[in-house]
Amino acid sequence: MDHMYSKSGLLSSAFVKEFEGQQTGLYVLANERGSEITITNYGAKIVSLMVPDKNGNLIDVVLGHASIDEYIASEEPYFGAVCGRTANRIARGKFTLEGKEYTLAVNNGPNSLHGGIKGFNAVVWDVVKVSENSIELHYLSPDGEEGFPGNLDVYVTYTLTDDNALDISYRAVTDKTTILNLTNHSYFNLSGEGDPYIGDHQLTLNADFYLPTDETAIPYGEAEPAKGTPMDFTTPHAIGERINDDFEQLRFGRGYDHTFVLNKQREDEYSYAGLCESPKTGIRMEIYTTEPGMQVYTGNWMTGRFTAKKGHRYPERSAVCFETQHYPDSINKPGYPSVVLRAGERFQSRTTYKFST
Repeated sequence: MDHMYSKSGLLSSAFVKEFEGQQTGLYVLANERGSEITITNYGAKIVSLMVPDKNGNLIDVVLGHASIDEYIASEEPYFGAVCGRTANRIARGKFTLEGKEYTLAVNNGPNSLHGGIKGFNAVVWDVVKVSENSIELHYLSPDGEEGFPGNLDVYVTYTLTDDNALDISYRAVTDKTTILNLTNHSYFNLSGEGDPYIGDHQLTLNADFYLPTDETAIPYGEAEPAKGTPMDFTTPHAIGERINDDFEQLRFGRGYDHTFVLNKQREDEYSYAGLCESPKTGIRMEIYTTEPGMQVYTGNWMTGRFTAKKGHRYPERSAVCFETQHYPDSINKPGYPSVVLRAGERFQSRTTYKFST
């Protein structure tokens, strides 16, 4: 298997390495329609995702690297990764839980981001089981890791279904009260990775409200109506249509980097979150999730400095992320859906990206 190429052109042997005493590899999953996803257990990262365009040609729709060494050294450490323990930001890296104050690493301006210096994106996960179209990964995050309390067992399962959907399910248990907010941080370009701009992608979001933030991307608290602002995607708009508008929230983030409050009947309902489509390839991606929010990030801080898969460069706004999750800084905002997980409770979450033309 070591020298096999995937349909996306990846060489399996380029992902085999002993890292911090554990073995990494590349796992290739396919469905009966010929679509393909590759996963590495370093960071539980999605490396490639090949789905058919309007002409039936397979297109790789996620950004990534061609080897494990490039992932380890990447200036974009979250490509395709599971982010945790807490995805997104915690203000000033501080929170109080059951009367005790915890201090986390500050790694994004004045705030803690995506689990700290070495989050779930930068550790080797155990491969529990693999089938033709599915892989289950496990990580034990020890008590005190990155400042978080409790031994936390986390499982993520990626399944490529026969109707061309990528289904991601998470479960976790802890032995001590902790906080948890998991997401997958794939960078999508539905015109194909390497295409320079996602501004032409048509986006619809099932979100009447969004969370405005301060200039460090921490939400103020209250959600605001999207209607009448460039944050309104309740009807389809090209992502780039209003991205440079003179609107304070877009100036703060250099584009979209905001949590949209998904319209739900109940908090953990598995329901439709949005639809994104490339006019070039005709590839449509529908998003469904149990999560209450979705961070839409338009790759505003990407540099194009390094070469990635197939020698491609990834300039600013050459991808869009749809990070289904609880809200940023939830632990410090009592009105937000809770990210607290107690001993004996079971965390469960599910997100699906469904592809069609």
